[in-house]
Amino acid sequence: MTINFNNLDDIKKNGFTGFKLVSELWTDRSSIPKTKGVYIVINPTFKKTEFINPGVGGFFKGKDPNLSIEDLKTNHVDNSQVVYIGKAGNLNGKATLNSRLGQYLRFGETKNVGHWGGRLIWQLKNHSELIFCWKPTPNNDPRDIEKQLLSQYIKQFDVLPFANLIK
Repeated sequence: MTINFNNLDDIKKNGFTGFKLVSELWTDRSSIPKTKGVYIVINPTFKKTEFINPGVGGFFKGKDPNLSIEDLKTNHVDNSQVVYIGKAGNLNGKATLNSRLGQYLRFGETKNVGHWGGRLIWQLKNHSELIFCWKPTPNNDPRDIEKQLLSQYIKQFDVLPFANLIK
C-alpha cells in the first residue's frame, strides 16, 4: 500500500470512502459502515491551522483532554492535511466503524465518552469542518492496516499525524 496523504484522490484510490464533515456526522451517522475498519481525519484548512484551549473534547473519567497551545503547535504537522489515523474493531471484537466513530464524535461534543485517542482534533478551531473518511476491512485486522497506514505516513512526513500520540 502506497498512499500520498495530501492527495484526496490517492486516499480514495486506496479504498477510503465517506469524506463527511464532522458537522454532518454530528447530525447523521447512518452513512458510516457497521463493520470494522480504519479511518482518517482530514483538516481541509491545514495551511491555516488555529488552536483553541480549552477544546470541545469530553472529560472522560475526570481527565482533562486538553494540551497547551504550545504543545499543540509542537505536535502539529504543518504540511499535512491528515490529522489522525485510527482503527475500529479487531478480528474478535464487536466494535465497528459506526460505533467507534460515534464515540469519537460524541467525545467532540464534550460528552464523557472513552475516546482518548485522537483527542487533539477537538482543539482545532475548525473541528466541525474536519473530514472523516473510512475504509472497511471485513477480512483483515484493522490494527494491522492502521500500522501500515501509520508507517506510510511516517515515510512521507517523518513523524506521526498531529493527533496520533502513540503508534
